[in-house]
Amino acid sequence: MAHPKRRQSSTRRDKRRTHYKAVVPQLAKDATSGEMHLYHRAHWSEGKMYYRGKVVMEKAVEATEEI
Repeated sequence: MAHPKRRQSSTRRDKRRTHYKAVVPQLAKDATSGEMHLYHRAHWSEGKMYYRGKVVMEKAVEATEEI
Protein backbone atom coordinates (compact mmCIF):
# COMPACT_ATOMS: atom_id res chain seq x y z
CA MET A 1 0.00 0.00 0.00
CA ALA A 2 1.22 3.46 -0.84
CA HIS A 3 1.59 6.00 1.89
CA PRO A 4 3.37 9.35 1.88
CA LYS A 5 6.98 9.73 3.02
CA ARG A 6 6.35 13.30 4.16
CA ARG A 7 3.29 15.03 5.55
CA GLN A 8 1.54 17.25 3.01
CA SER A 9 1.00 20.83 4.16
CA SER A 10 -2.50 22.14 4.80
CA THR A 11 -2.03 24.73 2.04
CA ARG A 12 -1.29 22.04 -0.55
CA ARG A 13 -4.22 19.96 0.69
CA ASP A 14 -6.60 22.94 0.54
CA LYS A 15 -5.45 23.89 -2.98
CA ARG A 16 -6.41 20.41 -4.14
CA ARG A 17 -9.78 20.53 -2.40
CA THR A 18 -10.85 23.90 -3.88
CA HIS A 19 -12.27 22.13 -6.92
CA TYR A 20 -14.77 20.04 -4.93
CA LYS A 21 -17.85 22.24 -5.01
CA ALA A 22 -21.58 21.74 -5.12
CA VAL A 23 -22.99 22.99 -8.42
CA VAL A 24 -26.45 24.50 -8.68
CA PRO A 25 -28.36 22.83 -11.54
CA GLN A 26 -29.22 25.16 -14.41
CA LEU A 27 -32.98 25.58 -14.79
CA ALA A 28 -35.07 26.78 -17.70
CA LYS A 29 -38.66 27.97 -17.91
CA ASP A 30 -40.80 26.12 -20.44
CA ALA A 31 -42.40 28.47 -22.97
CA THR A 32 -45.72 26.65 -23.25
CA SER A 33 -46.42 25.35 -19.74
CA GLY A 34 -44.35 27.90 -17.77
CA GLU A 35 -42.87 25.15 -15.60
CA MET A 36 -39.24 25.13 -14.44
CA HIS A 37 -37.15 22.14 -15.59
CA LEU A 38 -33.56 21.06 -16.14
CA TYR A 39 -31.89 22.12 -19.38
CA HIS A 40 -31.84 19.52 -22.20
CA ARG A 41 -34.32 17.28 -20.36
CA ALA A 42 -37.90 16.38 -21.15
CA HIS A 43 -40.34 17.01 -18.30
CA TRP A 44 -43.88 16.02 -17.35
CA SER A 45 -46.55 18.66 -16.89
CA GLU A 46 -50.28 17.94 -16.54
CA GLY A 47 -50.05 14.46 -18.04
CA LYS A 48 -47.96 15.53 -21.05
CA MET A 49 -44.22 15.27 -21.65
CA TYR A 50 -42.65 18.43 -23.05
CA TYR A 51 -39.27 18.91 -24.74
CA ARG A 52 -38.18 22.25 -26.20
CA GLY A 53 -41.72 23.64 -25.83
CA LYS A 54 -43.42 20.85 -27.77
CA VAL A 55 -45.54 17.94 -26.60
CA VAL A 56 -43.55 14.76 -27.12
CA MET A 57 -45.76 12.22 -25.38
CA GLU A 58 -49.07 12.05 -23.59
CA LYS A 59 -49.71 9.89 -20.56
CA ALA A 60 -51.90 6.90 -21.37
CA VAL A 61 -55.02 6.80 -19.24
CA GLU A 62 -55.99 3.31 -18.19
CA ALA A 63 -59.64 2.49 -18.79
CA THR A 64 -61.21 0.77 -15.79
CA GLU A 65 -64.60 -0.86 -15.90
CA GLU A 66 -67.02 -0.08 -13.12
CA ILE A 67 -69.26 -2.94 -12.06
